[in-house]
Amino acid sequence: MGRMKSGPERALVDDYTTRFDRTGRALGLGPLTISEVDDRKGGGMAGEAALLDRAIPNGAVICAMDERGREMTSPDFAAMLAGWRDQGRSEVAFVIGGADGIDPALRARTDAMLSFGPMVWPHMLVRAMLTEQLYRAASILAGSPYHRV
Repeated sequence: MGRMKSGPERALVDDYTTRFDRTGRALGLGPLTISEVDDRKGGGMAGEAALLDRAIPNGAVICAMDERGREMTSPDFAAMLAGWRDQGRSEVAFVIGGADGIDPALRARTDAMLSFGPMVWPHMLVRAMLTEQLYRAASILAGSPYHRV
């Protein structure tokens, strides 16, 4: 949910998207595309869920970014992505909700829920953290020294 304006967060997202696409291509991951939706009519969580649902590709793995989701290590996240890839799941939709979170009906349809901790983060920071973790996951799977334990 929401549109990202130019600024430091956008620069981070663009940088990590480029890095992920370069590293992930050889691993069968990517390309990463970002679909922005904006609830201009103010439909609340249900209205946002309908907009988000339309942006999710058919057959995609749906992973909600939610404070109630699972916290995991970067290597575990990399393994999860690799597992979906190895199962033939060619698309994953990471869903970031609006200010009130993700509608319970949409959350119930997810394949996974991921949390960056119990704190609530603005969507622009979640995007930056998620794109960095996607790049880190690709780096881990590629055996790159980017991720250090």
